[in-house]
Amino acid sequence: MKVMVLSSGGIDSTTALAMAVEKYGAENVVSLSIYYGQKHDKEMQAARDVANYYKVNHEEMNLERIFEDSNCSLLKHSDEEIPKESYAEQQKESEGSPVSTYVPFRNGLFLSVAASLALSKGCEKIYYGIHSDDAAVSAYPDCSEKFNNAMKEAIYTGSGDVLKIEAPFVNKTKAEVVKEGLRLNAPYDITWSCYEGGDKPCGVCGTCRDRQKAFELNGVIDPLLK
Repeated sequence: MKVMVLSSGGIDSTTALAMAVEKYGAENVVSLSIYYGQKHDKEMQAARDVANYYKVNHEEMNLERIFEDSNCSLLKHSDEEIPKESYAEQQKESEGSPVSTYVPFRNGLFLSVAASLALSKGCEKIYYGIHSDDAAVSAYPDCSEKFNNAMKEAIYTGSGDVLKIEAPFVNKTKAEVVKEGLRLNAPYDITWSCYEGGDKPCGVCGTCRDRQKAFELNGVIDPLLK
């Protein structure tokens, strides 16, 4: 069986890629990274590095134009600052609405693109790394179990009952994702999660805070902070 993995170069997708390689073998895995106009390309480079590490075929696509009218703070044309608070604090300010770093229906778009490419390449599964922490209080609604179930059914039906979605962490926390990645010896030292594009993680954006906490809960230090 051939499998496609949506790879952002971060913790979650790298762990999903490690799982796919362990189960199906590197020769049967394709990683896909998508540029969507983010403020830096460090995560794209990280995805390439991870693909090289596992020696899997790597594909890239550019969907920047689709988001050119969005003012999401992650996008390079946005005049919004990337929040420096935790997701919980951001949710209080947004009163339950998606946080400012939510890219409109990004996962839905990415999965649709991945489905078309996966079918063309003879893949029967798509892995992606959504987890329950990101879905909490609708911070990122396209990371929820409800969203995943809907996309799973749509893609399976639309592919003629061929293509399945695997979201192995949809009901797991980020700490549990890291625990699995540590078991698999995932190359976390070459991943990138920070919303900023500096030489080192900023340590204060929402994803930096979540990442650091996930490692701490596993009793280890994030290799990017050593």
